[in-house]
Amino acid sequence: MTSQHHQHGHGHQHGHAHGNVPAADFDWDALAAHLEHEADLRAGAVTEAARWLSGLYGGAAGGGTAGDGAAGAVRRILDVGSGPGVIAGILADTFATAEVVAVDQSAALLERARTRSGGRLDTQQVDLPAEFDKLGEADLIWSGNAIHHLGDQQAALASLAGVLRPGGLLAVAERGLPARFLPRDFGLGRPGFQARLDAAHEDGFSTMRAELPGSTAEIEDWPTMLERAGLTPSGTRTFLVDRPAPLDRPTREYLHTQLRRLHDQLAESLHPEDRGTLEALLDEEAPTGILRRPDAFYLSAMTVHTARKA
Repeated sequence: MTSQHHQHGHGHQHGHAHGNVPAADFDWDALAAHLEHEADLRAGAVTEAARWLSGLYGGAAGGGTAGDGAAGAVRRILDVGSGPGVIAGILADTFATAEVVAVDQSAALLERARTRSGGRLDTQQVDLPAEFDKLGEADLIWSGNAIHHLGDQQAALASLAGVLRPGGLLAVAERGLPARFLPRDFGLGRPGFQARLDAAHEDGFSTMRAELPGSTAEIEDWPTMLERAGLTPSGTRTFLVDRPAPLDRPTREYLHTQLRRLHDQLAESLHPEDRGTLEALLDEEAPTGILRRPDAFYLSAMTVHTARKA
């Protein structure tokens, strides 16, 4: 998470790239603008997810009596691993009378969250997993692409479950589907470039996980993990992020930054032909570069797992 993390991302739906760089070595503050743009790209999907969460409360978004076994109104929401606060702001829009707290390790990202929200969000700087006990109670906890930056994911879920109020919901957005932004054969190198890039990314992700303090191997069946944390699974849904070609300039710039990060982290592990393709996509002046291609799009899927405290 940005408390080791983008958020990622966040990225992460592996919008953020890990490569072979341990999460603790990332300069997340320097990536603030990129993380914010990544979250903005997913804003529509997150808005849909927030409305779904409101529905799980019987539509009681911050007021009235919550349904489906919830004990009361949604009074306090935590976005754990909030990064620059884009998602926290969406949660504040959806649950209009709730206190929404952006939680992160990075003071710079939390300041960005405060500025972006015009002071509407509260912020809390914590170092997880050591300071779970400082979060305070909440009726709803959102954690997007954050748990996988903590060595013991099951213990992290149990800690989050521990601060939920009775009837409260924990929503965990992890993985989903990797982004696609070019056709299988786009005229550079061997077809299937993105699939091979994903494979290299997955190897880097495994390395990152193995190098985290207290790293614990886990079968990432999130509903089962939430149940083991003492919660009752209340549904899983996937939300689509779909930006068709031709892309606007800001989305192209986001992809260019993302590809630059992938190059920095994965280039040595790629086949020379794929490394050449990646470098061609990064060429800012060439018509075949990601900044100029007419066939570039952006498509990914964000999966959200929820569970309720009895």
